[in-house]
Amino acid sequence: MVIHLRVMTASVFVLWLCLALSNCSGDVGYITTEAFFNGILSGAADTCEAKNFYTYSDFITAANAFSGFGTTGNFDDKKREIAAFFANVAHETIGFCYIEEIVKGVYCDSNNTQYPCAAGKEYYGRGPIRLSWNFNYGGAGNYLGCDLLNKPEIVAQNDLIAWMTALWYWNVASDCHSAITSGKGFGATIRAINGAIECNGGNTGEVNDRISYYKKYCTQFGVDPGSNLSC
Repeated sequence: MVIHLRVMTASVFVLWLCLALSNCSGDVGYITTEAFFNGILSGAADTCEAKNFYTYSDFITAANAFSGFGTTGNFDDKKREIAAFFANVAHETIGFCYIEEIVKGVYCDSNNTQYPCAAGKEYYGRGPIRLSWNFNYGGAGNYLGCDLLNKPEIVAQNDLIAWMTALWYWNVASDCHSAITSGKGFGATIRAINGAIECNGGNTGEVNDRISYYKKYCTQFGVDPGSNLSC
């Protein structure tokens, strides 16, 4: 194949080289383009609260704060992880429509002394991966340097914080990142997020919805979804 570099812009050449070598080592923006992100948001109705809340720029900023996310393994591995992340996010937010879960609860583990529940605060699911429970709000806040234990509502008010909590959960608090990058398959990310609630027949419909999103995004990225899709 002959490449006429003189007619290629620098940015196009970098992208071509990245694709040709299947070894993009840059940030997540190589794969998660703004067009891909906006394509997901376009599926949400105009009345959806999250449609004007989640932004591409804040996602990229948050993603780049976690160096291994979307940059681990070969190019196909990276695409699978990003597809897996967005598949779970799309499911949790019901197609990027909601910022908070519909059925709300207090979600206070009174036995957790490290991150005791603040009076009058509720730790129901908020953000792209529905951060829930006082110990997760406390852990995420401690990692990010933000007092989410006493102010959990910030996750539903600040888009960047929302993405940071989702990526903290994916990369730090759970096995999602290690599961998908080690080849365990998409099903392992479902188990890491919702375990027995959905897996092993817990809720097959929910599992299938996540898998459907994952296959869709893998197709858009031009990568095989791999094996072990279910949990």
